[in-house]
Amino acid sequence: MLHRHARFAQSLLMASALTSLWASSAFAQDRSSPATADESEIVVTGSRIERSDYDLANPLVTVTSETLEQSGNVSVIDTLAQNPALLNSLSNYRTSGSQSDFGAVGVSLLDLRGLGEDRTLVLVNGRRHVASLSGSAAVDINTIPTDLIEAVDVLTGGASAVYGADGVSGVVNFRLKRNFDGLTARGQVGISSRGDAGQRFGTITYGHNFAQGRGNVALSYEFRQQDRLSSFDRPRTGDPLRTFRIVRNPADFPDDPNVPDRIPFNNLRYADSSIDGAVDLDLDGIPDFTGSGKVYDRGTLLRSSGGLTQGGDSTPLAGYQGDLQAYNRVHNVNFLSHYDFSDAASFFLEAKYVKNKTFTLAQPSFDFFTYLTPENPYLQDRFGTAATVDGALISRDNFDLGVRGEENDRETFRTVTGFEGQISDHARYEVSYTFGQTKSKIKLTDYRIADRYYAAVDAVIDPATGNVVCRSNLFPGENIDPNNYDAPASTFTPGANSGCRPLNLLGNGVRDQAALDWVNANLMNQAKIQQHVVSGSISGDFGQFFELPGGPVKFALGAEYRKEKSKFTPDELLQQGALADFSLQLPERGSFDVKEVFGELSVPLLKDVPFAYNLTLGAAIRLSDYSTVGKTTSWKVEGSYAPVPDITLRGTWSEAVRAPNITELFAPRNGGFSFISDPCDPVYIGEGTQYRAANCQATLQAAGLTPAQISAFNPENDPEATVSLPGFSGGNRNLREETARTWTAGVVLRPSFTPRLVASFDWYDIKLKNAINTPTSEELAELCVDQPTLDNVFCENITRAQGTGYISSYFVQPQNVANFRTAGADFKLNYKFAPSDLGQFNLGFAGGYLDRLEFIPTPGGEIDVDRKESYFPKWNFTGDVTWQYKDLTVNYGITWFSKTRRYTTEELEANPDLSDPRYFWYKEKWQHDLYVAYDVQDHFRLYMGANNLFDQKPDVGSVNYPIGAIGRYLYVGARITM
Repeated sequence: MLHRHARFAQSLLMASALTSLWASSAFAQDRSSPATADESEIVVTGSRIERSDYDLANPLVTVTSETLEQSGNVSVIDTLAQNPALLNSLSNYRTSGSQSDFGAVGVSLLDLRGLGEDRTLVLVNGRRHVASLSGSAAVDINTIPTDLIEAVDVLTGGASAVYGADGVSGVVNFRLKRNFDGLTARGQVGISSRGDAGQRFGTITYGHNFAQGRGNVALSYEFRQQDRLSSFDRPRTGDPLRTFRIVRNPADFPDDPNVPDRIPFNNLRYADSSIDGAVDLDLDGIPDFTGSGKVYDRGTLLRSSGGLTQGGDSTPLAGYQGDLQAYNRVHNVNFLSHYDFSDAASFFLEAKYVKNKTFTLAQPSFDFFTYLTPENPYLQDRFGTAATVDGALISRDNFDLGVRGEENDRETFRTVTGFEGQISDHARYEVSYTFGQTKSKIKLTDYRIADRYYAAVDAVIDPATGNVVCRSNLFPGENIDPNNYDAPASTFTPGANSGCRPLNLLGNGVRDQAALDWVNANLMNQAKIQQHVVSGSISGDFGQFFELPGGPVKFALGAEYRKEKSKFTPDELLQQGALADFSLQLPERGSFDVKEVFGELSVPLLKDVPFAYNLTLGAAIRLSDYSTVGKTTSWKVEGSYAPVPDITLRGTWSEAVRAPNITELFAPRNGGFSFISDPCDPVYIGEGTQYRAANCQATLQAAGLTPAQISAFNPENDPEATVSLPGFSGGNRNLREETARTWTAGVVLRPSFTPRLVASFDWYDIKLKNAINTPTSEELAELCVDQPTLDNVFCENITRAQGTGYISSYFVQPQNVANFRTAGADFKLNYKFAPSDLGQFNLGFAGGYLDRLEFIPTPGGEIDVDRKESYFPKWNFTGDVTWQYKDLTVNYGITWFSKTRRYTTEELEANPDLSDPRYFWYKEKWQHDLYVAYDVQDHFRLYMGANNLFDQKPDVGSVNYPIGAIGRYLYVGARITM
């Protein structure tokens, strides 16, 4: 095996050779275009000391405003997520339908290096931005105005030393335009080639200079709207015959190593549950009739598939999981102003107000073995009194009772105000105060109130009138429907005037609307997040005192105080635990503050001497004192060396910290429901670590199972074990900070023989220790039995029922138990040239190579290799070519990443015949985009384009991977500048 440093040196040599080739070849333009060689723009990202991006020691990728407009995306996240470092970011289609987390519908969150959105620090003009989700530090990119963006800088390494916690994977800084003078407006509409998923965008900005240019005011308004897209609107997700999922092969029992364990099936359905009801009259656990009275066709039961059948009368999987894209509407108002009293004092003000409304439909509520009494008149009318003497069990997916949805109204307000100016010719100062607030109203629609629902289902005949009524109206002193809900009523008073109306579950769409209105509730939850940041700094150089051979030493010193507050208040019904489909939710409240001092130096040792065109070293440190975790230290050292103007070598070494956020610390113990595929089931027991089989044997023995019962243990074939399980989640006030060690090393090439060519290659390596890990309930079950012993923190939070061994409950809680490791390379190239009479061409390319992405759940645990799994491809790139000829601009772009594993590395190593080899991998992503613009006059531009031009579709068995489900998207727009 090559030593890693030797491998790195070889990589640098390869990069140099490739760049020589690139200089004489045609490449597509980088969709994350860096500044070209002749640009002298000064940026602040990654340093409080002014310098250009290619002079930074850190690797930096810049996405320009031109790139954002030419992408055709009205949502910035859709463009940024094509960046090699941001592939795992959460865009609208990943926060819609059943994929969205509670309170997070329609948000757009950046995830740098695949280490999570809470480890990605998002800045605006180098300053922090208030979070968008209660209890977290994650910023919804929808709150940042698209057309005000000058550029977006993506930086890896040493960010915490400069900007503070949360940037252990790096920083994404949005630089906004300044000094508007005049009027600019843009409008765009778009739609998919199938006539849906429409988008509308409009923006207008007016600015004015005054006082001989010493002052400026600008006001901007932006509107964006994206339509809902239901999974029923795409045949491959909404048509049972065209919707495929890869499940256990029924022809492979007992397991034959030469036969794939899993193969694709269409027309899959949830066994023994139906849209109009699956009715079990003889109480043997198998439906006899549909709710409409038809003899029940169970279809073909697929063994060990998690309770699925193919064909028959059961509820189709197709369309069940809700929307593919949430509705999203954004109003964004920004006011920018500054006034220069003198060189020593300039006042600045930024203010914004954003109102964001999102809505999505998820999945319906369901009944599983709900008991209907023999006296139920609807049951008797449907099947006769002779057939219903024992009552019936009904399982049902309640599309006709109202599909559950979530509607979020978020309001974000943020101001930045302060003074800056010169202290001397060699020093400047800045003091600022930033206030941000996000208020959210989170409305859950069509959730069943448990006591009312079961009271309405328990229908009888009123002997006095002969009418169908709720039993609780006649017998108010009894518990509500003791067969299904053995507890007193809590949200109504039983009796004749309770308002209860009987609810008929036998058939589709037969319910009484008045009954439905009584049992369903729309729940209003509220969240409020506040951020206060007071910051002051002095930056400059020591040129008035001394200079080194490379120039004056530059410095920055400062202090900062930050306070974060978050409060979440659930609906009263949630606090009471009164719902049938949602467990107890308690209020969450927490805050912390941090006091910090920081310093930064840039030391130019040599300049313009033989073999040292430039040699600069730098360092930064930040000392922090948190009210939650105490004192922490972040630091970095860096250097850049250019032996000649054409070549610059650069590198950084840093330590960054992230303190736990408010939810991780202060979340109360709340209830929830989850589907868990038991890792001890024979289907999955061979797909874990080397410890899983023995640990499963031991944990089932501890649950009281005999050897014969353990041999027969098969929860995937038992409907009682495959239903949504109740569990809990909560915070952990004993959490400590997590620490990342990062090094980067790279080369920048600006060959003098090709003046407009710039290329760079950078390697990064991030080790995150003592990481805060909050597993999902499924991961919790797997991690319990995949550790060297059962004596681990995950097994402490999983409960198995005595006698059956089935998982009966869980508790999800963050712990400082994990280590992460990721390493790889970023490379980019930009080249402009102008052949005579043919206009100007801009060719660019940005790519990434993922060398490793590893997760160790507990000290001493097995390494979980995530490289080449979903959203973590080994190779990826974006490239495009822009041609400008007189008034015509044409841009053609390609986004690609290599195939990724459908199953984890560990699963395939443990079970080589896990599926047909054709389905081991998700296919590559190939997205082609076209943009065409024509400048009708100097101040007026018309443009049009198409994204996903060749209409690539998601892979078999996937809803939105490796590409979204919308398909080809067409748009047209116009821009005016005056």
